[in-house]
Amino acid sequence: MATTRRSDSPAAGSAGSNQDAAQTAMTAPAQGSPRPTFDGPAAIPYRMVTRFLWGDETSGEVSDWIYASTDLIHMLVFALPPGGRCLHSDAHRTVFGADVTYVVIGGTLVLANPENGEVKVAESGEAIFFRRDTWHHIFSHGADQLRVLEFFAPPPSTGTSRKYAQTRPLLADVRYTNDDLLGRWPVERPEPTLHHRTSADAVWRRDGDALVGIVVTTEHLTVGTLNLLPGQHSDVHAHGGDEALYVLEGVLNVRTWGDGQPGWAELHPGDGFYCPIGTPHRYSNIGDGPVKATFGVAPLWR
Repeated sequence: MATTRRSDSPAAGSAGSNQDAAQTAMTAPAQGSPRPTFDGPAAIPYRMVTRFLWGDETSGEVSDWIYASTDLIHMLVFALPPGGRCLHSDAHRTVFGADVTYVVIGGTLVLANPENGEVKVAESGEAIFFRRDTWHHIFSHGADQLRVLEFFAPPPSTGTSRKYAQTRPLLADVRYTNDDLLGRWPVERPEPTLHHRTSADAVWRRDGDALVGIVVTTEHLTVGTLNLLPGQHSDVHAHGGDEALYVLEGVLNVRTWGDGQPGWAELHPGDGFYCPIGTPHRYSNIGDGPVKATFGVAPLWR
């Protein structure tokens, strides 16, 4: 069962609310957005996810779909139209006190650090990771809508989003180039603040039959992909943090164990799933096509 609370994030919604609640969230950003928490393992159907619009004339407006925002993990999908952008304003400062991973699920993401001029480009299936105190601007570069799956930890419920951003000095000077690299690249490589991740960068592992690729893992957040062929199952496992999962392709079944009878859920592309810390669960593909999903675990994988 989902419970809706208020978050300090300027970009959050409720996976368990009805359409009336969704419309309320879209028109009340100044109050802080609702965030979904859960009493136990929960399927999060796409049709139930609250749509939330935030931003202003200076920052630009961003559409969000919030799947989970618990005391440990925050997962949402945000979208921009072709040519759209998300910058920052006094009210919406795009700098947080958290580890953030953006996984592109459609379109082309151009992510810039406007403080140092660093720019990275990620296509569908690729990711960009950054740590706390990293200013970032988002651009949709291409003819298709940009859709990005975001994992954020520590989550907004701990004060790491809007509340934290308002404590940071407002960035006045913005740049999208780093001319200091001219004549020196790639011989000299400064430490990046934006980390571009592809499948070639993943740490791969076998989990039962499942092929799992870990693309980011820190003390706050682990993000990876889950791949299952027809008839395959993962091991039964539990994590040292909350897990939030998003289905990209195929039909994924999830079995959980806890109080009472085992739970069983069927998830389709665009659906999400929440699994609380320490809850045994197993992923299965009982269909006739491949399954691919992306997940985040916070704070610890094990």
